[in-house]
Amino acid sequence: MGKLFKTYLTGPQVYRCDKCKAHLSTHQDIISKAFQGRHGRAYLFNTVVNVSTGPREDRILITGLHTVADISCNDCQTVLGWKYEQAYEESQKYKEGKFILEKAKLNKKLATWPAN
Repeated sequence: MGKLFKTYLTGPQVYRCDKCKAHLSTHQDIISKAFQGRHGRAYLFNTVVNVSTGPREDRILITGLHTVADISCNDCQTVLGWKYEQAYEESQKYKEGKFILEKAKLNKKLATWPAN
């Protein structure tokens, strides 16, 4: 396996892996904060970086049957949430290709501005 290159994000709020602080996504990429993960509250993101996708599996979630794949931090391999690969109910199709990150696994970094 070759060397993995990290992507570093900018913006007023960057969400990071709580364990290793690798950048994952930005506040602008949040679609919803009203989701439930395995360990409590979770956020639905449009895009994430510095993660690897595991094997696809069918899971029965609160909103019905979905095909999902766990996502892990590329740096420390912590499972952070999952990616929605397929939704079987029409009302849930908007989740396809989107990512769940569990709040308990995140660390939010606020921008620091240089003092004048």
